[in-house]
Amino acid sequence: MINIGIIGFGYWGPNLVRNFTVQKEGIVKSIAESRVERHTTIQTLYPSIAIFSNAEELINDPAIDAVVIATPVYTHYELAKKALLAGKNVLLEKPMASSVEQSKELIDLALKKGLTLMVDHTFLYTGAVQKMKELIDSDTIGELKYFDSTRINLGLFQPDINVLWDLAPHDISILNFLVKNKPYSVNATGISHTNNGIENVAYMTVNYENDFIAHFNCSWTSPVKVRSTLIGGDKKMLVYNDLEPSEKIRIYDTGYDHKTDEEKTNIMVDYRTGDVYIPKIGLQEALHGVASDFIQSILNKTEPIANAILGLEVVRILEASQISVKNKGKEVII
Repeated sequence: MINIGIIGFGYWGPNLVRNFTVQKEGIVKSIAESRVERHTTIQTLYPSIAIFSNAEELINDPAIDAVVIATPVYTHYELAKKALLAGKNVLLEKPMASSVEQSKELIDLALKKGLTLMVDHTFLYTGAVQKMKELIDSDTIGELKYFDSTRINLGLFQPDINVLWDLAPHDISILNFLVKNKPYSVNATGISHTNNGIENVAYMTVNYENDFIAHFNCSWTSPVKVRSTLIGGDKKMLVYNDLEPSEKIRIYDTGYDHKTDEEKTNIMVDYRTGDVYIPKIGLQEALHGVASDFIQSILNKTEPIANAILGLEVVRILEASQISVKNKGKEVII
């Protein structure tokens, strides 16, 4: 039985506690929450769970085997480092740290200590993303040509990170999970309408050395909520709409063939429009899968799906996007 301590009971922490408390091979022993007014809620919902006001008390508790960190991004590195040094396995909220350097240091420390370090990229555990992975790996979609993601809403302005760091990790993790090729460079532009230097609208393009390209549209100031991804292959195309309650994926037997004349001045395109297929996908709660994978990776010394290397690669793209945004969209090699 893995004894778990969870740091943070704010926006996402309650969801983590709820999913870890139903795991057969894990038990939530304690929660650390600095806001004392939240303690009554925790005590009412989970009377058997110990409550700490200080995260270090939880980390230093010898009864705890694993620490789940659901706090702001700027705290991830320090808390995770302390937990790893104390011999605890660690699950970090996304993104795993504020820089590539910090992420690498945490990975090296986890390897040295023989501990599990995992990042909560929840979408990798959804039935929809698992189905997309299956379709791509089986060559149903064909050779991938583009990945076009939109994640916008009238959302919560973050005080410490811009909209790409807040929203794009979901879709970057999906991109890196689905696409085998490694990205080459990043271009990003954005703007702050709050005069604090934190972009609330941003666009990012991830470039590859082959003819594949990925694009991300993120905003906290949209009048509508959109969570959609288009994936184009040379055989079929796919639309993923996360807001759909059941029919989240549609596969379009749609495409085109093109020919170029000898002088390369004229392009002749033949379009193909076929059937639309809606595959059945599992609708289990993804966060339950995250909790289970974390516990099993500790017990069996296996690599979780949302492993630390994938978490590092997400931060690598985000860090490059930050540099590009501050330099008016300049290409940043990664």
